[in-house]
Amino acid sequence: MASRSDVTDPAALRAALQGVLPWLQDPQGVPRPSRSAVAAACRLSIAKLGEDAPGHSVEVRVPPFAAVQCVAGSVHRRGTPPNVVQCDARTWLRLATGLDTWEGAAGLDVSGAHADEVAHWLPVVDLTR
Repeated sequence: MASRSDVTDPAALRAALQGVLPWLQDPQGVPRPSRSAVAAACRLSIAKLGEDAPGHSVEVRVPPFAAVQCVAGSVHRRGTPPNVVQCDARTWLRLATGLDTWEGAAGLDVSGAHADEVAHWLPVVDLTR
């Protein structure tokens, strides 16, 4: 059985993110990528966050594409978790790639005492280098 750290293929993640990178950098000058391309980039990057920050104390949501419980701490099992980070796909992907910072991200909805801990694990893949 594969370990949790073996779930996300780094090459597939990087390719998915590279595929949406022009749109992330210039949303007015570049057409929006296909829904499937945005979905793949969100799902793979959210999965990578879950691998890098294992736990269940914060739920990160990128509706309608992906969600993950991550960050070590108290375990939440039912209903709405006390620590939630939610944003649209473009905001998430800019955070996941290092194109935006936690403090500078517009459209980021953060609630709960420990939700900001997600910032420690970003970017998931730094495409700014």
